[in-house]
Amino acid sequence: MVIDPVELEATLKRLKRVQGQIGGVITMIEQGRDCKEIVTQVAAASKALDRAGFAIIATGLRECVLSEDSEYDSAQMEKLFLSLA
Repeated sequence: MVIDPVELEATLKRLKRVQGQIGGVITMIEQGRDCKEIVTQVAAASKALDRAGFAIIATGLRECVLSEDSEYDSAQMEKLFLSLA
């Protein structure tokens, strides 16, 4: 299944922000910053990454439902969805 990048433009922006957040976390650790600040940033990045994953799967599910010749069945899509839980 190939998902049109235009449909996932907001998700791509979110992933780029996560990429920046992870870089920031690495810098914070290297600088010896407070544990609470680091954990807060890790949690924010994790939540954003989860949301991006759900958006990708939701778009994929929609594509599969609309496409009669989809290579994925509902069990495979469910497994992908649950892998984020």
